[in-house]
Amino acid sequence: MNVGLVANTYSGITGGQSALNTARTNSENAKFSELVERLQSQDDGRGTLSSSQIAQDGRLNGDYTTGFAGTYTLDYDKTALAQGAAANQANDHVVAKTIDKTSQLYEKCLELESFFVKQMLSEMRKTIMKANESDFAQNMYEDMLFDEYATAMTKNAGFGLADQIYLSLEA
Repeated sequence: MNVGLVANTYSGITGGQSALNTARTNSENAKFSELVERLQSQDDGRGTLSSSQIAQDGRLNGDYTTGFAGTYTLDYDKTALAQGAAANQANDHVVAKTIDKTSQLYEKCLELESFFVKQMLSEMRKTIMKANESDFAQNMYEDMLFDEYATAMTKNAGFGLADQIYLSLEA
């Protein structure tokens, strides 16, 4: 058998496969480009969303904590009296100041109080002796749990630190 004939036949087969692969790739690219153009031309409200449409101001997408947005929404929350440490520091002869708990400033004050409570809880957690070495995932989820503990304590315990911060920043 002629070696040149076999080599020529083999190159013809591989050349055909290459042409077939190129045709498939071009077809897939054309379909993909058509799909992208169709999606970009749609304006029915189901297209792409920006981060500002998904996340609240000051929060990241995928943020796992509950936060303080919408905690205080009632009318009497706009003229609430200070509680906790802020109420205790008020003098008898000074008129008690009111706090607008629905404001964004108060929400940020609650976040700062929650941060301080989280730091306190973290230091307390370090004093607990553990029998086994914990892994990365366990530490991460424990940290998330203590973030939620801090948020719940800030909302319910009435420490008054957020009230003090609010009164000092509002003045």
